Amino acid sequence: CWGCGLRIVVSGYAPVIKCSWCGAITKQKIIKDDDDKWLKWRWFRDRCFVAIIVLFMMLFICGGIWAVYPIVFSVSYLFGVTQLTIATILSILTLSSFSLAAFRPAGSPPAVVWGSYPAVEKGGLENHTFCHHCVKPKPPRAHHCRSCGTCILDMDHHCPFIGNCVGAANHRSFILFLIFTVLSTVYIVIMASFSLFTIWPDKSPPPVRRRIQGGYARWVFGIVEGKAAGLLNSAVLLPVKGLVLVYMFMCSLSVGSGLSVLLWQQLSYVYAGKTYLSQLSGEEEEDEEEASEKGWRNLYRFFG
Repeated sequence: CWGCGLRIVVSGYAPVIKCSWCGAITKQKIIKDDDDKWLKWRWFRDRCFVAIIVLFMMLFICGGIWAVYPIVFSVSYLFGVTQLTIATILSILTLSSFSLAAFRPAGSPPAVVWGSYPAVEKGGLENHTFCHHCVKPKPPRAHHCRSCGTCILDMDHHCPFIGNCVGAANHRSFILFLIFTVLSTVYIVIMASFSLFTIWPDKSPPPVRRRIQGGYARWVFGIVEGKAAGLLNSAVLLPVKGLVLVYMFMCSLSVGSGLSVLLWQQLSYVYAGKTYLSQLSGEEEEDEEEASEKGWRNLYRFFG
């Protein structure tokens, strides 16, 4: 046994052996791939992704300040200060949670005593396997990440966009980053729409303006049609700030939609007390009422 060093007499056809003393699991047929040679390339790829994401967020923050806030301050000083405060808080929360998720270690398995019978207690390595990459014991809920080159405790997945694994130590920071990013994209969509509605030239034809005088519904329809006409007839007259606002609106809408799906998936895994990898392994389903009760406890423990 690799865990305690005791000799075990078993059948040669048994693919998996569990030691009756320490509880360590030995897999007899292990094929170690030569995947570690790509470790430096994956590290460089992840660093490039992180740099691109940081640049993308800073461009959005600076572009929003340049394009949006002269417009909102022209409405009123109090309105401008309020929106600037909201944007500053969202920016700080998003960048700080991203930094914690990207640069905090994902969570290495705790060091345990192994390899010697007198030192290893009975059941001291229960359900531990041996990682042939790290050359040390691997707990049941740990997985070896080929991109990080180490074992990660409660590993969910490796995310190249944060250049790090999502594990026990940074899983909460990763989900908070998703939450703040989704809130930020919703805020950008609202403010970009408001700013575009304010500065876009209104080139509506005379029939539309006459139709506006027919009640509230016609008034709303007239405004929408007027803006649509302005979009078609005077797009070339739109200033550079308007083009930046259109770009921010479209990017925020698409990014926010995609991250909302990812956030919902992550929260559902936390509710179920699972990770993405444990979900793929096909663990047994619990009773619905019992799972619901445990689910709220899982959320409270995760964010508490």
